[in-house]
Amino acid sequence: MDYEKIERAAKKRKTIRNTIIYVLLALWAIVVLFPFYWMLLTSVKSYGAYNSEYIPQFFTLSPTLQNYIDAFTTVPLAKYLINTLIFTVVTTLIMLVVTTLAAFAFARLEFRGKNLVFTLFLALMMIPNELVVITNYVTITNLDMRNTFTGLILPSVTSVFYIYLLKENFAQVPDQLYYAAKVDGTSDFRYLRKVMIPICRPTLITIAILKVIECWNSYVWPRLITDEEAYYLVSNGIQEIRENGFGRENIPAMMAAVVVISVPLIVLFLIFHKKIMEGVSRGGTKG
Repeated sequence: MDYEKIERAAKKRKTIRNTIIYVLLALWAIVVLFPFYWMLLTSVKSYGAYNSEYIPQFFTLSPTLQNYIDAFTTVPLAKYLINTLIFTVVTTLIMLVVTTLAAFAFARLEFRGKNLVFTLFLALMMIPNELVVITNYVTITNLDMRNTFTGLILPSVTSVFYIYLLKENFAQVPDQLYYAAKVDGTSDFRYLRKVMIPICRPTLITIAILKVIECWNSYVWPRLITDEEAYYLVSNGIQEIRENGFGRENIPAMMAAVVVISVPLIVLFLIFHKKIMEGVSRGGTKG
């Protein structure tokens, strides 16, 4: 009988604890998701309805899609999206190639001074980004690459952190696989392509997704290196829209443009969120 009371008390405590956790999580979810809800709600309100609200309304009975139509007809939002897509895809692909080759060299190849070079390489992470931006700006300007996709892309095709992350994953692959492949006459590049990349695919996918998000949200560098509208990305294009497109007072139209810009990243995360978690949490070997 005493055991039954103890069990009931334990279940009661567990229920209370879970209830508190779920309530706190629900409150946190509301705090996090409310800005997105408000952005979406504002984007379907007409200009007149929005300005007539002396007290902000948390719903609307007359939604409209006119703001989304204006986002593609009044301002060159489609052009900004295409520019950003080109910049993101090309940068990510080149970065994956550079990162994979560099990580493999540090993880598997033997050459004089490898540890020293890798240490100096990691030391680059200690340099403030502002100094790197200034150096890149001077270099790209001297090479006459301002207002070009080449100037936009080149400074973003490598990442010390991603090389370190992938190198650590490569290093966890058993050495016996590499030695067995070399005995069979497999080249280093073929071993990388056939063995290392398939085993470490979750980490590579995670790096690719994080790089896509980084490129899509990039603001400082595109703002510095481009002053022609033909090369604007969505990050600095949205500022141009605010200044010379809809105007500062047309908040619903601005929100519609922001929703359009945000949707690709939201969809990307919803599709690959499990891959992101898997790539960050697991090691390089399959178990």
